[in-house]
Amino acid sequence: MEKRKLSFWEIWNMSFGFLGIQMGFALQNANASRILQIFGADVHELSWFWIIAPLMGLIVQPIIGHYSDKTWGKFGRRKPFFLVGAILASVGLILMPQANIFISVLPALWVGAGMLMIMDASFNIAMEPFRALVGDNLRTDQRTAGFSIQTALIGFGAVIGSALPYVLTKWFGVSNSTVPGSVPLNLTLSFVLGAVVLIGSILVTLFTTKEYSPEELELFEDPQSEVDIPSEEKSKLTDIFTDFAKMPTTMRQLSWVQFFSWFGLFGMWVFSTPAIAHHIYGLPLNDNSSQTYQDAGDWVGILFGVYNLVSAIIALFFLPMIAKKIGRKSTHALSLVIGGIGLISIYFMPDENWVILSMVLIGVAWASILAMPYAILAGSIAPKKMGVYMGIFNFFIVIPQIINAIIGGPIVKYLYNGDAMYALITSGVSFLIAAVLVYKVKDVDDVKI
Repeated sequence: MEKRKLSFWEIWNMSFGFLGIQMGFALQNANASRILQIFGADVHELSWFWIIAPLMGLIVQPIIGHYSDKTWGKFGRRKPFFLVGAILASVGLILMPQANIFISVLPALWVGAGMLMIMDASFNIAMEPFRALVGDNLRTDQRTAGFSIQTALIGFGAVIGSALPYVLTKWFGVSNSTVPGSVPLNLTLSFVLGAVVLIGSILVTLFTTKEYSPEELELFEDPQSEVDIPSEEKSKLTDIFTDFAKMPTTMRQLSWVQFFSWFGLFGMWVFSTPAIAHHIYGLPLNDNSSQTYQDAGDWVGILFGVYNLVSAIIALFFLPMIAKKIGRKSTHALSLVIGGIGLISIYFMPDENWVILSMVLIGVAWASILAMPYAILAGSIAPKKMGVYMGIFNFFIVIPQIINAIIGGPIVKYLYNGDAMYALITSGVSFLIAAVLVYKVKDVDDVKI
């Protein structure tokens, strides 16, 4: 038997929840460092606070993947996890910029870090089943398109989330001024709006998407899959470790590509605001509360919106076509090279407007990072293990971030003398290494597309 071929809009609705997830994720990525600095964190401490994000992914995604593989009820297999994750993430979004209201109980910095932890755990609860759902519902010949559409929605959501604080100030007059220890109103309101959109977009997917039952998925199982699954259904959580040991060859090879890709991305997310504020705007290294610094932070949101918008356009209109012409591996390698050049080029840009060009190049890499590894991986996984292996694959996203979180701050402080710009250059070099490693990966579906 073969899965039904889905229309463009069916795939669009199936992934629409990612619009809200990524809007919230973008608000976090562009502004968490800024918020934590407002609450008292030093620049070299930022990566230590950010370690919460990959740790949550390391713990949560494999567990959610395992249980979503085993879950089937009247609400479906993956969909219950979308909703729970969205609700919890919304709570974190609303409370993080308002952490100082708890100051009589706990320091605002620690409350803010706690909300960052809640958001990340919740984004992971919602995000992993979305990846698995594409693998569940789409035929082999639609997977590249499916992950590309998902990437486009991620891009659109991220554009909205990244640009929202700037838009609220420039278009609607919402203040971005602040006093020490207080988050600007435009930022607080942006996080509240992000929570609303997150819940709404998840509901679109819940009400428009039908899932295949576990019995139907068994009938679709690809005999060429690298994962050998016994007929008796497994149910123990500890089987995650067994599954990890038996991961497909393709996944092992992709792990190194993912390592250097996400090591670079983490450095960009953590250090872009201080790097651009000090290197492009010319602020002193210890300035993190002036009006100019707030303007720089808002502009970083716009810049992050640019790379996400570019990624959406590339993913929706070009990525599947390019992959069909030159193959998924070559497409991914080329994209990573372009992104690496983009990160390094920030150092040479004369002002903040020129950094837009750098972000355009980074957007090409981001589009491919969000689509190509998953499209390559999906062909090597048995359907009944799609969730747990997509969760285990997240190890190779979060482990490099954890390593960067541990060493990134000390490197900036002691090796780069507090200048975060060099952390962005390091990220660019990391992208270039990932591009070379792509060619060691075996794409099982290459002969099928």
